[in-house]
Amino acid sequence: MTTTKSGSKWNVDSWKSKKALQLPEYPDKNELETVLKTIESFPPIVFAGEARRLEERLAEAAMGKAFLLQGGDCAESFKEFSANNIRDTFRVLLQMGAVLMFGGQMPVVKVGRMAGQFAKPRSDPFEEVNGVKLPSYKGDNINGDAFDEKSRIPDPHRMVRAYCQSAATLNLLRSFATGGYAAMQRINEWNLDFAQNSEQGDRYHELANRVDEALGFMAAAGLTLDDPQVTSTEFWTSHECLLLPYEQSLTRLDSTSGLYYDCSAHLLWVGERTRQLDGAHVEFLRGIANPLGIKVSNKMDPNELVNLIEILNPNNKAGRITIIVRMGAENLRVKLPHLIRAVRRSGQIVTWVSDPCHGNTIKAPCGLKTRPFDAILNEVRAFFDVHEQEGSHAGGIHVEMTGQNVTECIGGSNTVTFDDLSSRYHTHCDPRLNASQSLELAFIVADRLRKKRIGTNGFLSNKAN
Repeated sequence: MTTTKSGSKWNVDSWKSKKALQLPEYPDKNELETVLKTIESFPPIVFAGEARRLEERLAEAAMGKAFLLQGGDCAESFKEFSANNIRDTFRVLLQMGAVLMFGGQMPVVKVGRMAGQFAKPRSDPFEEVNGVKLPSYKGDNINGDAFDEKSRIPDPHRMVRAYCQSAATLNLLRSFATGGYAAMQRINEWNLDFAQNSEQGDRYHELANRVDEALGFMAAAGLTLDDPQVTSTEFWTSHECLLLPYEQSLTRLDSTSGLYYDCSAHLLWVGERTRQLDGAHVEFLRGIANPLGIKVSNKMDPNELVNLIEILNPNNKAGRITIIVRMGAENLRVKLPHLIRAVRRSGQIVTWVSDPCHGNTIKAPCGLKTRPFDAILNEVRAFFDVHEQEGSHAGGIHVEMTGQNVTECIGGSNTVTFDDLSSRYHTHCDPRLNASQSLELAFIVADRLRKKRIGTNGFLSNKAN
């Protein structure tokens, strides 16, 4: 048991004394306990030292000295689990990271919505199809997406499968990140086949050639290219902290620091539906030492945000809190300035990040959910505009994307239309940007970072004169 700064006691199951929303009701409690004890005996998926390193990187992003790129699937699934899918999403994140680093001339902190992003909050506990009413699908680690009674019963054994898939995914990601695949010398090889013959593919190829030339110049000048900064990359994982029994089972006391870490992921975030100040999810998160995210919509009251940050980060540690803003462009221009000012007045240090996907979901005429690419771009531009006017740092982007050649979001330079949606609509939850759209977004963000950098440098040189 630990005592927080406020003096209140916390332990790994103190969340059970609070109201817990969005948690499934398992029919067999003994079976659930047996599964949770099994997971408690498993090795950690991530390590405390890795989470501390991420916190240091996020502290740099909070100060405008780094930029967070967080991306991956809306929800991972058991049936789409494959080495190729993991590799292709990782490749797109590497490409986006290279584009952002080149434009911003600053480190890019790469965090995947991978190796644990299974559980999904739902606005309605039930769904109805053709007069048949069943419990909602809540993610593959809870129940199945097939619309039948058996699939929708929460099954605790799914947590064991989710653990195994998460561990295997992270094992492959670590190999890609440190085994030579992510070496800057291979930057041209990251381009996906289906994205090569496109406007974004051509633009990326041009950038990759410039990086190759720079590496050649460094080698000719006698500078070593076998430095880990060039031959590998740091890569972290994240997911929403939703299924608390699972998260508790993977929480470990770190012998180095004496702090508790949730070893299911490096970064956990609390969602829009579970961020109640007196709720179970906030109670659990306040006691773990991982860096934390807070999803924020236009419904968030500025004072409530300040109180929530105070609960989760009473020592005001830089890098601990990332605010992930999801509002839609029009709401963001109105609401975000008040949130930034309230946090600044409180003296709290946070990393501000844009999630331009969640506030821009619409229903297509065919009935499928989609996201207009132009609306996503408008929200990103609004995010940068507001931070520019407020004198604060736009610290990163958080996107739902995939390396698969899907047609789920309309628009982009390789225009996906409403009629195209059904051709490669593979998501079983929310629509994702494909590789070409993700790269296009990265180039637009990189242009903003470049303009900010040039503007700052120009201002500093004018001051010097």
